[in-house]
Amino acid sequence: MTLAKHLGIALIVGLALFLLSYKIGTYRDYQLAEFAAYVVAVAGLTVLIGISGQISIGHGAFMAIGAYAAALLLMHLHWPLELLIIAAAVVAAAAGGIVGVAAARLRGPYLAGATLMLAVALPSIADRYQGVFGGDQGLDINVSVPGFLGAAFPLTQWLAWVCCAAALITLVLLANLGRSRIGRSWRAVRDDEVAASLAGLNVARLQVLAFVVSSACAGVGGALLAIVTANVAPGAFTLTLSIGLLTAAVIGGLGSLAGAVWGSVLFVLVPGFLTNLTSSHGLSGAASSSVPIAAYGLVLIVVMLAFPAGLQGAVRRLLGTATPTVGTPLSALRRQAPASDTKEKGTT
Repeated sequence: MTLAKHLGIALIVGLALFLLSYKIGTYRDYQLAEFAAYVVAVAGLTVLIGISGQISIGHGAFMAIGAYAAALLLMHLHWPLELLIIAAAVVAAAAGGIVGVAAARLRGPYLAGATLMLAVALPSIADRYQGVFGGDQGLDINVSVPGFLGAAFPLTQWLAWVCCAAALITLVLLANLGRSRIGRSWRAVRDDEVAASLAGLNVARLQVLAFVVSSACAGVGGALLAIVTANVAPGAFTLTLSIGLLTAAVIGGLGSLAGAVWGSVLFVLVPGFLTNLTSSHGLSGAASSSVPIAAYGLVLIVVMLAFPAGLQGAVRRLLGTATPTVGTPLSALRRQAPASDTKEKGTT
Protein backbone atom coordinates (compact mmCIF):
# COMPACT_ATOMS: atom_id res chain seq x y z
CA MET A 1 0.00 0.00 0.00
CA THR A 2 2.85 2.38 0.80
CA LEU A 3 4.53 1.78 -2.57
CA ALA A 4 1.24 2.33 -4.40
CA LYS A 5 0.65 5.58 -2.51
CA HIS A 6 4.14 6.89 -3.28
CA LEU A 7 3.83 5.92 -6.94
CA GLY A 8 0.46 7.65 -7.17
CA ILE A 9 1.86 10.88 -5.73
CA ALA A 10 4.88 10.68 -8.04
CA LEU A 11 2.66 10.21 -11.11
CA ILE A 12 0.50 13.21 -10.19
CA VAL A 13 3.53 15.41 -9.56
CA GLY A 14 5.19 14.14 -12.73
CA LEU A 15 2.12 14.97 -14.81
CA ALA A 16 1.97 18.46 -13.29
CA LEU A 17 5.66 19.06 -14.08
CA PHE A 18 5.17 17.72 -17.60
CA LEU A 19 2.38 20.21 -18.27
CA LEU A 20 4.32 23.00 -16.55
CA SER A 21 7.28 22.49 -18.86
CA TYR A 22 5.12 23.58 -21.80
CA LYS A 23 4.12 26.81 -20.07
CA ILE A 24 7.50 28.09 -18.90
CA GLY A 25 10.36 29.40 -20.98
CA THR A 26 13.77 28.00 -21.80
CA TYR A 27 15.49 29.52 -18.77
CA ARG A 28 12.83 28.21 -16.38
CA ASP A 29 13.20 24.76 -17.95
CA TYR A 30 16.91 24.99 -17.20
CA GLN A 31 16.17 25.98 -13.61
CA LEU A 32 13.66 23.14 -13.27
CA ALA A 33 16.25 20.62 -14.45
CA GLU A 34 18.87 22.07 -12.12
CA PHE A 35 16.40 22.00 -9.23
CA ALA A 36 15.61 18.33 -9.86
CA ALA A 37 19.32 17.45 -9.88
CA TYR A 38 19.82 19.10 -6.50
CA VAL A 39 16.69 17.45 -5.08
CA VAL A 40 18.27 14.04 -5.65
CA ALA A 41 21.51 14.99 -3.89
CA VAL A 42 19.81 16.78 -0.98
CA ALA A 43 17.36 13.92 -0.50
CA GLY A 44 20.23 11.47 -0.13
CA LEU A 45 21.95 13.79 2.33
CA THR A 46 18.82 14.24 4.44
CA VAL A 47 18.49 10.46 4.66
CA LEU A 48 22.10 10.21 5.85
CA ILE A 49 21.84 12.95 8.46
CA GLY A 50 18.20 12.95 9.43
CA ILE A 51 17.46 9.22 9.44
CA SER A 52 20.79 7.47 10.08
CA GLY A 53 22.25 10.22 12.28
CA GLN A 54 25.57 10.68 10.46
CA ILE A 55 26.92 13.96 9.13
CA SER A 56 28.69 14.81 5.91
CA ILE A 57 30.08 18.18 4.82
CA GLY A 58 31.63 16.73 1.68
CA HIS A 59 28.72 15.50 -0.41
CA GLY A 60 29.73 17.80 -3.23
CA ALA A 61 32.68 15.43 -3.75
CA PHE A 62 30.30 12.52 -4.42
CA MET A 63 28.41 14.68 -6.89
CA ALA A 64 31.74 15.32 -8.63
CA ILE A 65 32.47 11.59 -8.76
CA GLY A 66 29.11 10.89 -10.40
CA ALA A 67 29.51 13.79 -12.82
CA TYR A 68 33.00 12.77 -13.96
CA ALA A 69 31.95 9.13 -14.26
CA ALA A 70 29.07 10.10 -16.55
CA ALA A 71 31.27 12.41 -18.63
CA LEU A 72 34.04 9.84 -19.11
CA LEU A 73 31.61 7.07 -20.03
CA LEU A 74 29.87 9.30 -22.55
CA MET A 75 33.15 10.42 -24.11
CA HIS A 76 34.77 7.01 -24.43
CA LEU A 77 31.91 4.50 -24.57
CA HIS A 78 29.00 6.66 -25.78
CA TRP A 79 26.53 5.09 -23.38
CA PRO A 80 22.87 6.14 -23.51
CA LEU A 81 21.57 8.64 -21.00
CA GLU A 82 19.83 6.18 -18.69
CA LEU A 83 22.92 4.00 -18.40
CA LEU A 84 25.06 7.05 -17.63
CA ILE A 85 22.83 7.93 -14.68
CA ILE A 86 22.86 4.36 -13.35
CA ALA A 87 26.64 4.10 -13.76
CA ALA A 88 27.13 7.40 -11.93
CA ALA A 89 25.07 6.05 -9.03
CA VAL A 90 27.11 2.83 -8.90
CA VAL A 91 30.50 4.57 -9.01
CA ALA A 92 29.50 7.12 -6.37
CA ALA A 93 28.01 4.38 -4.21
CA ALA A 94 31.31 2.48 -4.34
CA ALA A 95 33.17 5.62 -3.25
CA GLY A 96 30.60 6.16 -0.53
CA GLY A 97 31.10 2.62 0.70
CA ILE A 98 34.84 3.23 1.10
CA VAL A 99 34.21 6.47 2.98
CA GLY A 100 31.45 4.81 4.97
CA VAL A 101 33.79 2.15 6.32
CA ALA A 102 35.95 4.89 7.79
CA ALA A 103 32.90 6.90 8.83
CA ALA A 104 31.57 4.00 10.87
CA ARG A 105 34.55 4.48 13.22
CA LEU A 106 34.17 8.26 13.50
CA ARG A 107 31.64 10.39 15.33
CA GLY A 108 30.53 14.01 15.45
CA PRO A 109 33.16 16.60 14.51
CA TYR A 110 35.68 13.90 13.54
CA LEU A 111 33.32 12.57 10.87
CA ALA A 112 32.48 16.10 9.73
CA GLY A 113 36.17 16.91 9.45
CA ALA A 114 36.91 13.79 7.40
CA THR A 115 34.16 14.51 4.88
CA LEU A 116 35.19 18.17 4.77
CA MET A 117 38.73 17.13 3.84
CA LEU A 118 37.29 14.99 1.04
CA ALA A 119 35.36 17.95 -0.37
CA VAL A 120 38.46 20.15 -0.31
CA ALA A 121 40.94 17.60 -1.69
CA LEU A 122 38.97 15.87 -4.45
CA PRO A 123 38.71 18.78 -6.95
CA SER A 124 42.51 19.06 -7.01
CA ILE A 125 42.70 15.62 -8.67
CA ALA A 126 41.38 17.17 -11.88
CA ASP A 127 44.37 19.51 -11.96
CA ARG A 128 46.85 16.73 -11.26
CA TYR A 129 45.52 14.46 -14.03
CA GLN A 130 44.56 16.97 -16.68
CA GLY A 131 44.85 14.45 -19.50
CA VAL A 132 42.00 12.44 -18.01
CA PHE A 133 39.81 15.00 -16.28
CA GLY A 134 40.48 18.08 -18.40
CA GLY A 135 41.99 20.33 -15.72
CA ASP A 136 40.28 23.61 -14.94
CA GLN A 137 38.34 23.54 -18.21
CA GLY A 138 36.83 20.18 -17.35
CA LEU A 139 35.05 17.82 -19.72
CA ASP A 140 32.22 18.68 -22.09
CA ILE A 141 29.02 16.64 -22.18
CA ASN A 142 26.93 16.85 -25.34
CA VAL A 143 23.43 15.40 -25.07
CA SER A 144 20.93 15.62 -27.91
CA VAL A 145 17.17 15.42 -28.04
CA PRO A 146 15.80 11.98 -29.07
CA GLY A 147 14.82 11.76 -32.72
CA PHE A 148 11.14 10.96 -32.06
CA LEU A 149 10.67 14.43 -30.51
CA GLY A 150 11.87 16.20 -33.63
CA ALA A 151 14.88 18.38 -34.35
CA ALA A 152 13.10 21.56 -33.24
CA PHE A 153 12.22 20.28 -29.77
CA PRO A 154 13.92 22.40 -27.04
CA LEU A 155 16.87 20.63 -25.40
CA THR A 156 16.22 22.33 -22.07
CA GLN A 157 12.68 20.94 -21.94
CA TRP A 158 13.93 17.43 -22.66
CA LEU A 159 16.56 17.75 -19.93
CA ALA A 160 13.90 19.00 -17.52
CA TRP A 161 11.86 15.87 -18.24
CA VAL A 162 14.85 13.58 -17.68
CA CYS A 163 15.93 15.26 -14.45
CA CYS A 164 12.42 15.43 -13.01
CA ALA A 165 11.82 11.75 -13.84
CA ALA A 166 15.09 10.77 -12.16
CA ALA A 167 14.24 12.88 -9.11
CA LEU A 168 10.76 11.38 -8.74
CA ILE A 169 12.08 7.82 -9.08
CA THR A 170 14.75 8.53 -6.47
CA LEU A 171 12.25 10.06 -4.05
CA VAL A 172 9.90 7.08 -4.39
CA LEU A 173 12.75 4.64 -3.72
CA LEU A 174 13.98 6.63 -0.72
CA ALA A 175 10.48 7.01 0.69
CA ASN A 176 9.90 3.27 0.60
CA LEU A 177 13.37 2.56 1.96
CA GLY A 178 12.73 4.94 4.85
CA ARG A 179 9.55 3.05 5.76
CA SER A 180 11.18 -0.36 5.44
CA ARG A 181 12.98 -2.36 8.12
CA ILE A 182 16.24 -0.74 7.03
CA GLY A 183 14.82 2.73 7.59
CA ARG A 184 13.51 1.78 11.02
CA SER A 185 16.89 0.30 11.88
CA TRP A 186 18.63 3.52 10.81
CA ARG A 187 16.39 5.51 13.14
CA ALA A 188 17.13 3.15 16.00
CA VAL A 189 20.88 3.55 15.42
CA ARG A 190 20.48 7.31 15.23
CA ASP A 191 18.59 7.47 18.53
CA ASP A 192 20.85 5.16 20.54
CA GLU A 193 23.67 3.09 19.05
CA VAL A 194 24.21 1.04 22.21
CA ALA A 195 20.56 0.12 22.56
CA ALA A 196 20.33 -0.67 18.84
CA SER A 197 23.35 -2.96 19.11
CA LEU A 198 21.79 -4.74 22.10
CA ALA A 199 18.63 -5.18 20.04
CA GLY A 200 20.64 -7.21 17.52
CA LEU A 201 21.35 -4.58 14.89
CA ASN A 202 24.70 -4.43 13.10
CA VAL A 203 25.40 -0.74 13.68
CA ALA A 204 28.53 -0.50 11.52
CA ARG A 205 26.90 -2.22 8.56
CA LEU A 206 23.84 0.03 8.76
CA GLN A 207 25.99 3.15 8.88
CA VAL A 208 28.01 2.05 5.86
CA LEU A 209 24.79 1.26 3.99
CA ALA A 210 23.47 4.75 4.75
CA PHE A 211 26.62 6.28 3.27
CA VAL A 212 26.30 4.06 0.19
CA VAL A 213 22.67 5.07 -0.43
CA SER A 214 23.35 8.76 0.18
CA SER A 215 26.45 8.75 -2.03
CA ALA A 216 24.55 7.03 -4.84
CA CYS A 217 21.96 9.80 -4.72
CA ALA A 218 24.72 12.41 -4.83
CA GLY A 219 26.26 10.64 -7.83
CA VAL A 220 22.94 10.72 -9.68
CA GLY A 221 22.54 14.39 -8.83
CA GLY A 222 26.05 15.12 -10.07
CA ALA A 223 25.45 13.29 -13.35
CA LEU A 224 22.18 15.16 -13.90
CA LEU A 225 23.83 18.49 -13.13
CA ALA A 226 26.66 17.72 -15.56
CA ILE A 227 24.16 16.84 -18.29
CA VAL A 228 22.23 20.06 -17.71
CA THR A 229 25.27 22.35 -17.64
CA ALA A 230 26.98 20.40 -20.48
CA ASN A 231 30.30 20.54 -18.63
CA VAL A 232 32.09 18.92 -15.69
CA ALA A 233 34.78 21.08 -14.09
CA PRO A 234 36.30 21.17 -10.58
CA GLY A 235 35.03 24.73 -10.12
CA ALA A 236 31.46 23.44 -10.05
CA PHE A 237 32.10 21.11 -7.09
CA THR A 238 33.83 23.33 -4.56
CA LEU A 239 33.34 23.49 -0.82
CA THR A 240 30.57 26.01 -1.39
CA LEU A 241 28.48 23.31 -3.06
CA SER A 242 28.93 20.91 -0.14
CA ILE A 243 27.99 23.59 2.37
CA GLY A 244 25.02 24.54 0.24
CA LEU A 245 23.76 20.95 0.11
CA LEU A 246 24.06 20.62 3.89
CA THR A 247 22.30 23.93 4.40
CA ALA A 248 19.48 22.93 2.05
CA ALA A 249 18.97 19.66 3.91
CA VAL A 250 18.86 21.39 7.31
CA ILE A 251 16.66 24.27 6.19
CA GLY A 252 14.19 21.97 4.47
CA GLY A 253 13.95 19.64 7.46
CA LEU A 254 16.26 16.74 8.23
CA GLY A 255 14.74 13.32 7.72
CA SER A 256 11.98 14.66 5.48
CA LEU A 257 12.07 14.12 1.72
CA ALA A 258 9.56 16.94 1.29
CA GLY A 259 12.03 19.09 3.20
CA ALA A 260 14.68 18.20 0.62
CA VAL A 261 12.41 19.70 -2.02
CA TRP A 262 11.96 22.95 -0.06
CA GLY A 263 15.68 23.19 0.59
CA SER A 264 16.51 22.61 -3.07
CA VAL A 265 14.15 25.38 -4.12
CA LEU A 266 16.11 27.82 -1.98
CA PHE A 267 19.41 26.36 -3.17
CA VAL A 268 18.50 27.09 -6.79
CA LEU A 269 16.85 30.49 -6.31
CA VAL A 270 19.18 32.07 -3.74
CA PRO A 271 22.38 32.07 -5.91
CA GLY A 272 20.61 33.88 -8.73
CA PHE A 273 19.27 36.47 -6.33
CA LEU A 274 22.71 36.92 -4.75
CA THR A 275 24.36 37.30 -8.16
CA ASN A 276 22.01 40.14 -9.05
CA LEU A 277 22.49 41.67 -5.62
CA THR A 278 26.30 41.63 -5.72
CA SER A 279 26.35 42.95 -9.30
CA SER A 280 24.07 45.84 -8.38
CA HIS A 281 26.40 46.79 -5.50
CA GLY A 282 29.57 46.53 -7.57
CA LEU A 283 31.01 43.48 -5.80
CA SER A 284 33.24 41.11 -7.77
CA GLY A 285 36.05 38.62 -7.39
CA ALA A 286 36.74 37.17 -3.94
CA ALA A 287 34.10 39.36 -2.30
CA SER A 288 31.30 38.00 -4.51
CA SER A 289 32.46 34.38 -4.12
CA SER A 290 32.20 34.60 -0.33
CA VAL A 291 28.67 36.02 -0.40
CA PRO A 292 26.88 32.67 -1.00
CA ILE A 293 28.55 30.99 1.99
CA ALA A 294 27.68 33.92 4.23
CA ALA A 295 24.13 33.97 2.91
CA TYR A 296 23.66 30.24 3.50
CA GLY A 297 24.83 30.69 7.08
CA LEU A 298 22.50 33.65 7.64
CA VAL A 299 19.48 31.87 6.15
CA LEU A 300 20.29 28.77 8.20
CA ILE A 301 20.39 30.76 11.45
CA VAL A 302 17.13 32.56 10.69
CA VAL A 303 15.25 29.40 9.71
CA MET A 304 16.54 27.41 12.68
CA LEU A 305 15.48 30.17 15.08
CA ALA A 306 12.04 30.55 13.51
CA PHE A 307 11.40 26.91 12.52
CA PRO A 308 13.57 24.43 14.48
CA ALA A 309 12.11 21.53 12.47
CA GLY A 310 12.88 23.22 9.14
CA LEU A 311 10.52 24.50 6.48
CA GLN A 312 8.68 21.19 6.27
CA GLY A 313 8.10 21.34 10.01
CA ALA A 314 6.63 24.83 9.56
CA VAL A 315 4.35 23.55 6.80
CA ARG A 316 3.14 20.73 9.04
CA ARG A 317 2.49 23.20 11.82
CA LEU A 318 0.48 25.49 9.55
CA LEU A 319 -1.55 22.59 8.18
CA GLY A 320 -2.11 21.21 11.65
CA THR A 321 -0.83 17.75 10.79
CA ALA A 322 0.93 15.54 13.32
CA THR A 323 4.69 15.71 13.54
CA PRO A 324 6.30 12.50 12.21
CA THR A 325 7.77 10.12 14.74
CA VAL A 326 11.43 10.90 15.38
CA GLY A 327 12.54 7.36 15.97
CA THR A 328 11.39 3.78 15.98
CA PRO A 329 10.90 2.04 19.32
CA LEU A 330 13.46 -0.67 19.87
CA SER A 331 10.68 -2.92 21.07
CA ALA A 332 9.27 -2.92 17.56
CA LEU A 333 12.63 -4.01 16.20
CA ARG A 334 12.77 -6.79 18.77
CA ARG A 335 9.36 -8.01 17.69
CA GLN A 336 10.65 -8.22 14.12
CA ALA A 337 13.80 -10.13 15.11
CA PRO A 338 13.97 -13.86 14.40
CA ALA A 339 12.62 -16.06 17.15
CA SER A 340 15.98 -17.75 17.68
CA ASP A 341 17.66 -14.38 18.28
CA THR A 342 14.98 -13.39 20.77
CA LYS A 343 15.32 -16.66 22.65
CA GLU A 344 19.10 -16.35 22.78
CA LYS A 345 18.90 -12.78 24.15
CA GLY A 346 16.48 -13.95 26.82
CA THR A 347 18.92 -16.56 28.07
CA THR A 348 21.91 -14.20 28.36
